[in-house]
Amino acid sequence: MPETASADGVSDADRPDVLILGAGPGGYVAAIRCSQLGLKTAIVEKEPALGGTCLRVGCIPSKALLESSHLFEEASHAFEGHGIIVDQLKLNLDQMMQRKNKVVKQLTQGVAGLMKKNKVEVLHGTASFNDDRSVTVRGEAGERTLHARNVVIATGSKVTDLPGIDMSLSRVDTSTEALTYEAVPRKLILIGGGVIGLELGSVWRRLGAEVVVLEYLDRILPGMDAELAKEAKKFFEKQGITFKLGTKVTGIEQFTEGQTEQVRVTVEGGEPVVGDRALVAIGRRPNTDGLNLEAVGIETNKKGQIPIDGATLRTPAWSDPDDGGVGIYAIGDVVEGPMLAHKAEEEGVAVAELIATGHGHVAYDHVPAVVYTDPEIASAGKTEEELKEAGTAYSKGKFPLLANGRALAIDAATGFVKILADKETDRILGCHIIARGAGDLIQEVVAGMQFGASAEDIARTCHAHPTLSESVKEAALAVDGRALHV
Repeated sequence: MPETASADGVSDADRPDVLILGAGPGGYVAAIRCSQLGLKTAIVEKEPALGGTCLRVGCIPSKALLESSHLFEEASHAFEGHGIIVDQLKLNLDQMMQRKNKVVKQLTQGVAGLMKKNKVEVLHGTASFNDDRSVTVRGEAGERTLHARNVVIATGSKVTDLPGIDMSLSRVDTSTEALTYEAVPRKLILIGGGVIGLELGSVWRRLGAEVVVLEYLDRILPGMDAELAKEAKKFFEKQGITFKLGTKVTGIEQFTEGQTEQVRVTVEGGEPVVGDRALVAIGRRPNTDGLNLEAVGIETNKKGQIPIDGATLRTPAWSDPDDGGVGIYAIGDVVEGPMLAHKAEEEGVAVAELIATGHGHVAYDHVPAVVYTDPEIASAGKTEEELKEAGTAYSKGKFPLLANGRALAIDAATGFVKILADKETDRILGCHIIARGAGDLIQEVVAGMQFGASAEDIARTCHAHPTLSESVKEAALAVDGRALHV
């Protein structure tokens, strides 16, 4: 069928119902849902592979290396206790990296397949708004201007640089480079005690590196429940990671000692720390470079985030498409909230449904966060600190994995499950877990919170035995002081 053009000369092919900028978890999920709802959809991605930071250089490759390094450490230190003797254990780091790359390739190709299946047009290049609220995409195929009725900004985030630090030094790395080391560092200096740093620090420690964490705050895992973070620090220290809290990094220099390149990290009021590599992992910031947001009247806040109406995901530039305007939305890491792939996915579904039906919703209070170390650390809902600050009366139920039969059987009897419930209504307000598989265990509580469950609801639910999930039931029972196995 030949292309048709409207009175303004724009062809139908260049006038999608929805144009999505960024093919990360938020963007590509939004594209799929838009297509399912019958909307003509196009998506723009500047990288050759789809999937965004998460699939290419974030969540997926780091989890692949976490699994491989976990198996290596188990074979090195834990197998013998099970009666399994491994002689002449060796690390093939190149093969480990090849496996990681294979996983990434399979998933990014899978996203490309989903775009094709759902008839989503993929444009490779960089996108920028024009004065007339059209969007121009520039790539190897040249320039193309699209006039979409709705535009969704889902361009994700990028690594935050450390002020005053020369990030171009060959041995000063971000999380991206730390996923591709060709050799295990002898000593890795990790700047930042958050999720990304602790996960990557765990990978390289397991493979033989000495890891030192320099954290500006007086605690690790900022934003998570303080009791959970304190317990996690104990486990990491037992595993061999050294922490220097309340430490402000003032500079990094690279030098050669003999034939070995080294880095020297200077800190305020303390002795410099010297190592093979320095990994800067102090967080991420919204990626809006080159979008020309000013052309449509969007001003980012002090954190670089695009302001939105949380209920509708509309930016200040939104105008009613039915009246000839362009509906401009933003989701994922470019807006306020935790920079989590699953939060972006939920917003991707919601924005598609808002565009198509006028109805969509994200339960922001029930977004879980997980640190994929060993043991895993998971959190959802309110922390004890938040409840105390708000003056909310609550009851706490806590159960140790040491008292769980399955945990003992699989050498995972460390950590605890903590459930916080409203003192009057018993409604679950938060859950915090440090345990093997915490990321899976917490989902039961998240589902309960979504439907307004009480701690009693979980306590009265039959859990299979022996399973780690029984520790969740026991924590729910403990809210009322009647745990059975402690």
